[in-house]
Amino acid sequence: MIKIKHPQQRTRLRRSALAAQGLLQVQPFGSGEVGARQAINHIGYVQIDTISVVERAHHHVLQTRVPNFKPDMLDQLLLAGDVFEYWSHAAAFLPMADFRFSLPYKQAIKSGQTHWYKSPDKKLMAELLDRIRIDGPLRSRDLDTKRTTAKGWWDWKPAKKALEQLYMEGELMVSGREGFQKIYDLTERVLPSDVNTSMPTMEEFAAHILDQQLRCHGLVSLKGLTYQRRNTELNKAVNALIKERLAQGRLQQVQIDSGEVFYITAGVLEARLPRVSNRLVILSPFDNSVIQRDRLKNLFGFDYKIECYVTAAKRQYGYFCLPLLFRDEFIGRMDCKAHRKTQHLEIKYLHFEKHNFDVDLVTSAFADAIEQFRQFQQCNTASLTKVEPKDISQQLRNALK
Repeated sequence: MIKIKHPQQRTRLRRSALAAQGLLQVQPFGSGEVGARQAINHIGYVQIDTISVVERAHHHVLQTRVPNFKPDMLDQLLLAGDVFEYWSHAAAFLPMADFRFSLPYKQAIKSGQTHWYKSPDKKLMAELLDRIRIDGPLRSRDLDTKRTTAKGWWDWKPAKKALEQLYMEGELMVSGREGFQKIYDLTERVLPSDVNTSMPTMEEFAAHILDQQLRCHGLVSLKGLTYQRRNTELNKAVNALIKERLAQGRLQQVQIDSGEVFYITAGVLEARLPRVSNRLVILSPFDNSVIQRDRLKNLFGFDYKIECYVTAAKRQYGYFCLPLLFRDEFIGRMDCKAHRKTQHLEIKYLHFEKHNFDVDLVTSAFADAIEQFRQFQQCNTASLTKVEPKDISQQLRNALK
């Protein structure tokens, strides 16, 4: 095991992780719809979230990495069969090429594992499947009715649960969206004909996860590899594969000063150090690079928590704070809200961590980042209410003007 003690080694690991996430370059995957497709294929998933204080997380994650990205491009990728919706560690858009690796979880749900609901209504599920097979795609809001009949499934709450269960079991897929409303159809009518639908072996699944995580994170931990996956056999297979690749010399084991152990592709520590620019990146709380909070804290020293699930009295930084990345450090967080009726971006609280950064460089980078972010939110103006530390408050306000 290699113990990471020298600051340059820590810098190398951090930059490797950020470069693998596509956060060090302005255009790592291309631009527009092509870039969005490449980005999802590379980072493995984009988490879907319902919170709309600012532009939703699945759009924000792509906008961070893809110049000229527009939210409707994700809908087009879904309609074209380039991506599909399913569960990763959360609801997500996933590369269609990875479809077969969603099958083990679908099989587990079919076999009785609980995802959302216990004791699914099989009769109701069969009735819904018949309706979709005969009448075509169905939106969940099509079930919104107070009508009740002897058949029972017009009671919308059980019907929506049954619809979601069919989706989780793989009988249905999301064929498109109307706004944020999902449209469900039979999997056989949505899935492109050339997609591999063979059930992966546990060894294939483990290799897929390890290769994907090394590609999009640069360095991986045992905990991170199977993040939020309740599958004992998969954990065993991943452990066995790591041991095998360590023995082959394909992987190296490194331990950082927090004590956490990571695995990297052999040669990473000797490779050219990825370059950084004086660019500030505003990230979603659900961005792939920050979603594993323990990893973020151990690797970058950034103790981050999303506070929308915390009572207002206990919030330290605000309802929906966005992490701020400058060069290869997380230097702060920003709580903001896009007021769409007035087309105004309100920055409620801007907090910078205690870093010895160049204030002039950061101020300039922040102003550039806000300009792009404001446009992405379709806002014409921006304001800044509270800043910490206070001694740079005026400089930041002047830069925004």
